[in-house]
Amino acid sequence: MTSSPATVRDATVEVTAVSKWFGQKVAVSDLSCSFGPGITGLLGPNGAGKTTLLRMVCGLLRPSDGSVTILGVDPRRQPSVYAKAALVPEEDAVYPALTARQFVRYATDLSGAPRSRVDEAITAVDLQAAADRPIAGFSKGMRQRAKVAAALVTGPDVLILDEPLNGTDPVQRAHLIDIFRRLADEGKTVIVSSHVLAEVERMADRVLAVVDGRLAAAGDVGAIRHAMADIPYRVRIEVGDTRRMAALLLETDVVSSVAVSGSTLHVETSDLADLGRLVPRMAKQVDARLTAFEPEDESLESVFRYLVHRR
Repeated sequence: MTSSPATVRDATVEVTAVSKWFGQKVAVSDLSCSFGPGITGLLGPNGAGKTTLLRMVCGLLRPSDGSVTILGVDPRRQPSVYAKAALVPEEDAVYPALTARQFVRYATDLSGAPRSRVDEAITAVDLQAAADRPIAGFSKGMRQRAKVAAALVTGPDVLILDEPLNGTDPVQRAHLIDIFRRLADEGKTVIVSSHVLAEVERMADRVLAVVDGRLAAAGDVGAIRHAMADIPYRVRIEVGDTRRMAALLLETDVVSSVAVSGSTLHVETSDLADLGRLVPRMAKQVDARLTAFEPEDESLESVFRYLVHRR
């Protein structure tokens, strides 16, 4: 059994007590976690240490302390593991003079993957029409897709994505998310780093939140929010008689505040389950129609805001 929500069974990537410092600056501090099949979102503000962590996972940086393994080996000691892992870096990291097709073919040559996969990878990211144009003329979103194609063509068991959706339009973004989800469904390990909350929430069921180089929270969104017992839940209630309902709610021990906006109540509560039991009874008591009872902050937006402000 796992001892922490930061770790998983059947881990393919393990990070153990890892720290990284550059001179006096500590980028990652005593961070332990693991990743397995499926999509894990690595969430955090810019400068939180996400990219440094991923570079250590890939073997591009040596940890100042601690250890990292991919598929059971240290990537810096056994670079052969790179044939089974791929990174899509945040930086452009492309050769502008090459066409997209040449760039993806180059990835097969470096990894030992068959060139027969090139067209399939280009098609997967919907770059067929531009495949024989130099990357120098590509938009940011197109360069992102070229990098993803170069990673996919190697057929990785572990795919590491650092801000992979930067510069993509909504259609491209949805298409790439579908690709990542399909890989996860095939049992691949997909690690996606992002500071964009909605992106992580759309892609990942499991989230690791990094703030100031430390692991701030881990688990699914609901579990992380449930663990934040020291701040109230926010709930939106739509009901016919808002003022009488507000008065009743404020008389209870579980409600700390109520704001009235038209036919909507915005309620802060310390116990979501208790509130859920009370509200229907109160609506019946005042003979008011209850049309909505929805948590307003069961999202990464509230989790992220709390974690950052808690620093």
